[in-house]
Amino acid sequence: MKRPIVLHPDPRLKTRCAPVDDLSVDLRRLADDMLETMYDAPGIGLAAPQVGVTTRLIVLDCVKPDEAPPRPLIMFNPQIVAASDEKNTYEEGCLSIPEHFADVTRPAEVEIAWIDRDGNPKSEVFGGLWATCVQHEIDHLDGKLFIDYLTPLKRQLITRKMQKLKRERTRV
Repeated sequence: MKRPIVLHPDPRLKTRCAPVDDLSVDLRRLADDMLETMYDAPGIGLAAPQVGVTTRLIVLDCVKPDEAPPRPLIMFNPQIVAASDEKNTYEEGCLSIPEHFADVTRPAEVEIAWIDRDGNPKSEVFGGLWATCVQHEIDHLDGKLFIDYLTPLKRQLITRKMQKLKRERTRV
């Protein structure tokens, strides 16, 4: 089931999320719903707070449609175990901040540990777009948005535009 995406500014997007203690049927359903919502948007990553749930859960799939079969990943309690000194800069966007993009510099490679949909511990090293995406989504779980990497002036400008967009959408 597709879920509505929370738009910035919203306090849930600035909240540090609670860890997942038990992989309930409801949490697994949430993960499946998040994948459906992400693909429909379309996006390459989505964090639980973006659908209004303050739980440490992200989903991602950075495979481009023509490259290879999809590779959807569901990560409960993801954490960065190691990060490279080398950096990459990508133009980032966010489903909670539509139509706004900015260059963000992050570690080029990260090792992530998480629990999969079946409760199995997993670990993998990600590079390139995958590394950027997983770090962006983990930031969401800590209440951090990609615009927090921008100057205060740019951040305020985007926030004002988002407030206007939210007002316009509520009038419709």
